[in-house]
Amino acid sequence: MTTAQQQPVLPRQEPARAPAEAVPEAVRDEGGRAGPEARSRAELVGEAVHAHVAPLCRGYQDDEAAAVAALARIRRGAGKPAGSLPDLWGLLGLERLDTTGWGEADVVRAEEAVHLAVTLWALHQQSHPETAMHVPGGPDVGGAVRRLMKPDEIDEPVRKRFVRAGSAPSIEALGPRLRELVLLFRRDGIALDYAKLARQLYRWQGSGGRAEIHRAWGRGFHQYRPPAPPGAPATGTDTGDTPPTDADAVAATATADISASPTDKDSRS
Repeated sequence: MTTAQQQPVLPRQEPARAPAEAVPEAVRDEGGRAGPEARSRAELVGEAVHAHVAPLCRGYQDDEAAAVAALARIRRGAGKPAGSLPDLWGLLGLERLDTTGWGEADVVRAEEAVHLAVTLWALHQQSHPETAMHVPGGPDVGGAVRRLMKPDEIDEPVRKRFVRAGSAPSIEALGPRLRELVLLFRRDGIALDYAKLARQLYRWQGSGGRAEIHRAWGRGFHQYRPPAPPGAPATGTDTGDTPPTDADAVAATATADISASPTDKDSRS
């Protein structure tokens, strides 16, 4: 009896996958991933920052020794790369962010965003024991920068610092430049939404993220309007026909350098 000839074992065929381009851009997030679960990662980063900062802020305002000591240590990391100070391990709230299943690049982006947002907040909160410098729904960087200026004027040194932040070529370069702005915000008591900042910093590091955040900061800068004096009549509030002011004219130049920054040009080439 002859031995039956064995059939060759063929390699397992994986199902064909559609190329990345087959997924419409409308359902992609800033990192090029598809689906709502991918887009929510920036939200998770922002939620982790808020959940960590809010109780620390309350403790600082209540003069709790542990919170005061924690802020003193955390703010030393402002403007420095994530992970560069081992003394900050366990103080930044990263344990609140579950990155199970995330790729290494996304985890690094999240770590950088949380580190930068929390350390900048701790620097910002210093010397403000009665006022929270993290305000959910508060301004972003662009809106806060505009609040540093008089309504109908552009402060050129401040504008240049804003443009420098917008032109940062890397997250490592962005940190120190944001630190310069935060010191000005602290001086004038201008709060930020640090959860929003964390979300923006996460997106900033993704594909196309810089252009997206530049637009957001520029929009925040241009759309800010100082509160009307008490008793002043509202003009154009209901009809949307508010006449342009001198502030509208001068603000148009404040973010032009960001929109056409060398960083954006380089990233497109």
